[in-house]
Amino acid sequence: MKTILVSGASGIVGYGILRSLRKSPQKMRLIGTTIYKDSVAQGFCDLFEQAPRTGEAGYLDWLLQVIKKHRVDLIIPGIEVDTYTWAEHVHVFKKSGAKVLLNNTALISLCRDKWTFYETLRQKNVPQLIESSLSTDFDALVKQFGFPFLLKPRCGSGARGIVEIATVDLFRKHQHEIGAVLMAQPYVGNKNEEFTSAVFCDGKGGFYAHMTLKRELSKEGFTDKAEVVMIDEMKEVLLLLCGLLKPIGPTNFQFRMHQGMLKLLEINPRISSSTSIRTAFGFNECLMGVEYFLENKKPAQPVITQGKAVRYIEDFIFFKNQIN
Repeated sequence: MKTILVSGASGIVGYGILRSLRKSPQKMRLIGTTIYKDSVAQGFCDLFEQAPRTGEAGYLDWLLQVIKKHRVDLIIPGIEVDTYTWAEHVHVFKKSGAKVLLNNTALISLCRDKWTFYETLRQKNVPQLIESSLSTDFDALVKQFGFPFLLKPRCGSGARGIVEIATVDLFRKHQHEIGAVLMAQPYVGNKNEEFTSAVFCDGKGGFYAHMTLKRELSKEGFTDKAEVVMIDEMKEVLLLLCGLLKPIGPTNFQFRMHQGMLKLLEINPRISSSTSIRTAFGFNECLMGVEYFLENKKPAQPVITQGKAVRYIEDFIFFKNQIN
């Protein structure tokens, strides 16, 4: 029986991964880790380990000890900071005996800074790229992007931290952050035409399987409502981007439709927050990842069931005799 460790197990991505792996026909021993002692994480795994914060001194030693203690076969990051940290220490994990479900480390580094990502793709003349700027000149930005326009964090994911600039006063409030923290972009499309595509990539410029959801975001930046869709040009666009960036394993591409053309919002080189929704419709990228990274089994395109998903708050009850 394989032992799989999932970090950030108290969050929507982490427990989404655990729930997806629970649906596997093959039995696995699942370990969940999180910094929170009292969380829902323990309800979705066989073993629970409370973790130090990723940036703390001693974090890597702690993780290596857990891997050794439980004879972990594969570790999967469930939070963004772990994706970045683990990618920087791949050599450390090689000595542990555990494999790591990680994307192309060069792509992980590139996606960390959206301005660097923009500059790289601009040089490659990617037509889906959204024009961006580090200008602090309000009039020049209005002339370039129209009004209103957006100020978007260079680092981060989802819609968190995005400011819609509709007044010059609001712009002045954030003007000092442009460059080091924020970048400017035009407002493209609308929130009713936003799409998230999960792609299992082969690391050579192609992919084995993909699935697209039309989505609505929650205030926290996660998928709140979703519908399975087929978009004619999506496969061609994904092949273009994969050919340029060479992702491997689970990769998330986010788009908006703008004037009849897909525009790239961002790429998350990891499993994303809608993974449990995709699993419910037949696209279990978490299981694909376990089989690919542990057994070198290449995924096949699954049959996707059509439908819609709505997320809601649910209670998870731990009775007294179940609490560790």
